[in-house]
Amino acid sequence: MRVMASGDLMGRRALRKIDPSLDLSRHLLTPGQLPRPWDARAVFGRLGPLEVDVGSGKGLFLRTAAAAQPGVDFLGIEISRKYARFAAAGLAQRELPNARVLAADALRVFQEVLPDDSLAAVHVYFPDPWWKKRHKKRRIMRQAFVERIEQTLQPGGTLHFWSDVLEYFQVTLDLVAAHTRLVGPIEVPEPDSDRRLVAADDMAYRTHFERRMRLGQEPVFRAQFRKRPNLPVGPAEAAGT
Repeated sequence: MRVMASGDLMGRRALRKIDPSLDLSRHLLTPGQLPRPWDARAVFGRLGPLEVDVGSGKGLFLRTAAAAQPGVDFLGIEISRKYARFAAAGLAQRELPNARVLAADALRVFQEVLPDDSLAAVHVYFPDPWWKKRHKKRRIMRQAFVERIEQTLQPGGTLHFWSDVLEYFQVTLDLVAAHTRLVGPIEVPEPDSDRRLVAADDMAYRTHFERRMRLGQEPVFRAQFRKRPNLPVGPAEAAGT
């Protein structure tokens, strides 16, 4: 699902044209192409750690993460088909075999497709804050979704949530604390301010929107949560005593 960033309120630059010679068939998926029941091998050709990027936009995080971690598979979920195609084109251009973009609604994918204990990480960066009070029920970070994130994470898996809206950030932290057993928030250090602000050179700048915020010296609020690992069962517990 594409989750619009609050920066969309400032207007977006038009997407660059996609090279018509690019074959997107390997990197752009539709819901009908997903295996049911879920089988990561049918999507990526292997069974490895899987991370999901909710609202992948132009795909900067997917491209950077997939290139930096070839042993990890990445699934971006983007509700806007034109942005999904753009992100897929970036993956195809770089011939990244370990990333796909799904043009779909993330809520439905998490509820209907992804099984429990299947994800190494979930990334949600700068979701639309839906400013008007009557629209806040549309926010992606709501009780049902954070509960489902916990269920789909593997023991030890992580949720990464970043926002430029302090109110939304705090509400989300409260939701996670009240409705999940995820551990956190774990402190995420501020990226080194002396490093060059080049959009694709460092995982510290995970989205184009974050780069814009940092160039404008605007605050970014970051949180990471971890699912508790399964603890070994002792003899007494196994015996039910």
